[in-house]
Parts: sequence; structure tokens; C-alpha cells
Amino acid sequence: RIKVSVVARGIQNPWGMAFLPNGNILIAQKAGGIRIIRNGRLDPNVVTGTPEVRVASGGGLMDVVLHPEFAENRLVYFTYVKNAEPPEGAEYYATTAMGRGRLNAAESALENVQDIFVADAWGTAPGGHGSRLRFAPDGTVFMSSPFRRDLDSAQNTLSDISKLLRLNDDGSIPRDNPFIDREGYLPEIWSIGHRAQEGIAYHPVTGELWASEHGPLGGDEVNIIQKGGNYGWPVVSYGRDYDGSRVSTQPWKEGMIQPEIFWVPSIATSGLMFYTGDAFPQWQNNLFVGALMTARLPGTGHVERIVFNAQGEQVRERLLDDLNQRVRDVQQGPDGLIYVLTEEADGALLVIEPSE
Repeated sequence: RIKVSVVARGIQNPWGMAFLPNGNILIAQKAGGIRIIRNGRLDPNVVTGTPEVRVASGGGLMDVVLHPEFAENRLVYFTYVKNAEPPEGAEYYATTAMGRGRLNAAESALENVQDIFVADAWGTAPGGHGSRLRFAPDGTVFMSSPFRRDLDSAQNTLSDISKLLRLNDDGSIPRDNPFIDREGYLPEIWSIGHRAQEGIAYHPVTGELWASEHGPLGGDEVNIIQKGGNYGWPVVSYGRDYDGSRVSTQPWKEGMIQPEIFWVPSIATSGLMFYTGDAFPQWQNNLFVGALMTARLPGTGHVERIVFNAQGEQVRERLLDDLNQRVRDVQQGPDGLIYVLTEEADGALLVIEPSE
């Protein structure tokens, strides 16, 4: 038995959230600007300092995370769609960038904001954006890059399109990345062949890195990420394209890693997390995945709780599907409760807690 409450609403298309040490919560709005839940209430003022963003399909201002040593350095990281002057004959030209700024003491502005990494993922057609950030235990940061309708770019190792990237906290390239000195590869690439990764989390028992992947009509995935791995998009897929045709005639191929979980039809996967708190002891180590919609049907967003047995088989339970909301992110709060962002024009931050 659970109770679902509204923490705050009136957040414009929220995308990502970060919990501050004092209990306040930063929330990124897709159209730009970071909002703050201060002392349990939504501050009417926007946290200033974020750059201008280009809203493109699912992208705009996207994820927001804190540096692991935020208490000392107050650094906040975010991803956003970065606009540029389009080439001749095009109306659109954008990529995904990772920015960084220092949150001031009043928590009202980001200062000294700068791009510390700009992905080599420029595109002349809007859409395909969606980027999560996750700091690793060693202090490096994983950044998922956008995909494009140009499907050949996903397997192109001289492009950041459809890749998972690994960077140092200053945007430089770690020397132990898998392709650091390999000809024909960009050194920031950690793994390739992803469509659009919109959730990244560490397994609390195994320490493995897991990521959700947003498919077209079916073929949504959750993958266990391996260093240097190829996850197949679009060479192999369980999904169909938006016109109903198969993305691929084969769902697997030697040398390409199979998903741990996949969905047909699509649930439009978004954020994900493993639960480790004490509020729901029976849910410990369960995987929670946000869903924007099922089978492209409006009003079918929800959260999926996934339980694994010893053989890796899954049992799935749908939560919050009666709210008819697009779920963009799901995270465990410092209090052990589960927080959910609904990506609507009048978006809300919800909290799931045990019912008495």
C-alpha cells in the first residue's frame, strides 16, 4: 500500500532533478531555467544563470546533477540542447552540451557557468535529443548523447551520436577510456550503438552501470553497460520504426550485446533508479523505470517496478498508471522515499511513501 502526494506543481515540462544537502531540490525545465523546491514549496523565481537552450522534441534543458563534492565546491552540472548558426540551406543546427556552474549561497543563481563539453553530435533536423548524467564512484561522469534519424551515425565511431560518453569532471577525457588511443574512434566514447539513453543508474549490489534506452515503436531497452561494448542500434533491434516497418530483420548479432530487459510495444523509457531505502524494505534492490507513454497512446505514462529472481527473470508491476501522466524521471530521495517528475506543461513533483 502506497500513498502518492503532490510536492509541487506548475513546473513547466520538468526533465531532471537533484537533491541538495539541505533538503531543497533543483528541477530542470525543458524550455530552460532551473526551479527550486525550497523548504517543501516551489519557489516562484527561476534559478538564474543557465544558458539559452533550443527546445527540440524531447530535448531542451535536460538533466541536472551535483558534483560528488558539492558540499565543498557547490558545482552543478547540466545537459542541454545547444544551438548554433545553421549551415546554408538548413533551418536548424544543434547538439548536446554539458554545462557547469556554481550555485550561490542563496541558491538563487548559477555563477561562472560554462560549457565544459560539447558533443560532436550536430544535427540539422530537430528531435532525437535526451541526455542523462551520472557521476561514477571514481569521480568521472557518464553523459548520454543524442540519436539522429540518420541511422548510420549510431555505429560511426568518429561521431558522438548514439553513444555513452565518459568524461572527467572538468570535461576532459579520462586516460583509461576504452578507445583513448585507438585510431578511428573518438576518445570520449565509452559504449556505442545506443538509440536514446534517458536513464542511468548503478546496481547497488553488483556495482554494474545500467541504462535505459528509448526505442521507437517497441524495442525500448535496459542494458548493463560494458566498457567498449556495442549495443547494436540500429543493426539489431526488437522494435519497429514509427511507420510500422522493422528497424532490423534480426534482433541479435554476434559481437553486439543483448538488452537485459526490452519492451514490445514501447513504453518510452525515461529515468531509472534502483531502490535502496528503508521506507519500502520489500522493494530494496528493485529497479524502477519511468515511462512516458505505452504504444504511443497519450495518457498512458507510468512507473514500472521490476523484480528479478536469481535466474534474472523479471516480474513487472505498473505504478501510477491511473494518473495518465508522462513520467520523465524517478529518483530515490535522501529520506528514502521515491520522487517522480511528470513531464507536462503543468508538470508536478510527486512523492511515493508508505500508506499508514
